[in-house]
Amino acid sequence: MVRRPDGMNTFEFVILSALRAAQLQRGCTPRVERSAKTAVTAQNEVAQGKVLGMRVAPGSLAAADPLAPADQLVAADTLAPAD
Repeated sequence: MVRRPDGMNTFEFVILSALRAAQLQRGCTPRVERSAKTAVTAQNEVAQGKVLGMRVAPGSLAAADPLAPADQLVAADTLAPAD
């Protein structure tokens, strides 16, 4: 069992790990030693801080309406870098 990092709630850990596991399944290079199971590799990456979640920038569409449908949210790769 992989322990989640201090300061990260269970929901965030599970969702971030699941998203990273999907990336690994599509062929992304793991940032830690590969485990027999993709999900465990993803959990280890999140637990060791090798993968970080996207934080919502103030003033973005997601910050203005947290309940907006997912198809109306701005994709992470289209956000301007934070100054």
